[in-house]
Amino acid sequence: MNLLKALATVSSMTLLSRILAFVRDVLIARVFGAGAATDAFFVAFKLPNLLRRLFAEGAFSQAFVPIFCEYRNRRGHDETKLLVDHVTTMLALALFVVTLIGIVAAPLLVYISAPGFAKDAGKFDLTVRLLQITSPYIFFISLVSVAAGILNTYNKFWVPAFAPVLLNICFIGGALWLAPYCDPPIMALAWAVFVAGIVQLAFQVPFLKKIGMLPSIRLNFKDEGMWRVIRQMGPAVFGVSIAQISLIINTIFASFLVGGSVSWLYYADRLMEFPSGLLGAAIGTILLPSLSKCHADNNTAEYSKLLDWGLRLTVMLTLPAALALGMIAVPLLATFFQHGAFAAHDVLMTRQALAGYSVGLIGMILVKILAPGFYARQDIRTPVKIGIITLLATQAMNALFIGWIQHAGLALSIGLGACLNSAILFRYLRKHGIYQPEPGWAKFFVKLCIALLALAVTLWFSMGSEQHWLVTHGWARIIHLSWMVLLGVAVYFAVLFALGFRLKDFSKRGAS
Repeated sequence: MNLLKALATVSSMTLLSRILAFVRDVLIARVFGAGAATDAFFVAFKLPNLLRRLFAEGAFSQAFVPIFCEYRNRRGHDETKLLVDHVTTMLALALFVVTLIGIVAAPLLVYISAPGFAKDAGKFDLTVRLLQITSPYIFFISLVSVAAGILNTYNKFWVPAFAPVLLNICFIGGALWLAPYCDPPIMALAWAVFVAGIVQLAFQVPFLKKIGMLPSIRLNFKDEGMWRVIRQMGPAVFGVSIAQISLIINTIFASFLVGGSVSWLYYADRLMEFPSGLLGAAIGTILLPSLSKCHADNNTAEYSKLLDWGLRLTVMLTLPAALALGMIAVPLLATFFQHGAFAAHDVLMTRQALAGYSVGLIGMILVKILAPGFYARQDIRTPVKIGIITLLATQAMNALFIGWIQHAGLALSIGLGACLNSAILFRYLRKHGIYQPEPGWAKFFVKLCIALLALAVTLWFSMGSEQHWLVTHGWARIIHLSWMVLLGVAVYFAVLFALGFRLKDFSKRGAS
């Protein structure tokens, strides 16, 4: 299997999903704006969406796939199918209970996740109603993650990568057609989430059936493999998802700030998810099965080379994305979101949050590359310890920054925390000889810095004044942003090409 080709497949599906996600957010911003109703929905969607991020973007797979690969390579189809049946049945039972708790305890969950809403009874009650509708999404999307782990191990990467497209289609349909029939209209988005969970799960069923891995309802409490997965699943989720847990805590802080703060952080996070999903989640997804096979074969040299390939590709693609998000935040936000109820003030406030997030983009994505280096070896303790340190440091920064730069401080703490997380993960891999850098990193960095400088100059002169972006409208913004981004991409890769970078240099074979 060509990993670069697999990455292109996953990234193209993710790109389609992210484009539709921007369309959905533009529609939400236009129809609902940034106020009490959207704050209520974003809080109500935060808890089930956290599960989507943790599971659908790879954390469950990092606990499940190494054991699943071990069974597939060493124990044959029948025992592997039993493992799938037992894990899925146990998980479904647990998820059913969690879903019921989410519905029944919705008032308590809202109070915990956004205590600032309690002073506004109408806002609080609306958030509770929304959460009760979105809670079943936890059940469906977690089962989607099981299917994704199985299909990725069989190199069917495009199927799980396409599933989020269906979520965004449901959102768009809800905002365009269902909202006028709901009272209040924001309820349409909650029902869109509910339907999306069912649709995403149903989409993957035929593909599981084709490879003979469609789960059956079968439970055996004595299945050793099932308990291995369960023991590792919780720590794996926590270890790789510190930034997402911090986002939930940030919502608590933001609920006490000026109205709109939750929404500003949400829209900034949406922009950050574009490179994060396109690069970090995609590379991490395709790396994990190959790393797991190398570990099972005790091929330490190839294991290190796979990590090196992932790190080089990540650094080359993430640094320009972080630079661009920081420099052209206003053009991006104005073009995508400044419509209808989303005003220029909202653009400027969201820009502050985006600047904070962009500082830590490289850390956020590197975590998704480095964490598989531990989980493929079925090492859970180390990332968890590092995760706890990172979480504590992030909250300390929250306390320090929130009084200084308000909601932007919350975003900055997330970014810096991710950088700390990735730095400690990297140091551990190097210290214990799990990862040995391939030759040429110093020259690689020098060439990247030259290309980044060229990109920065290009964006600076092509952007113009920020005020211009706040007062222009429609196609004028779209055309300007399009040619500016295309020019920046062309300049960056042209400089890299002139400095000797070639596509074939990043070609890499993985486990079949």
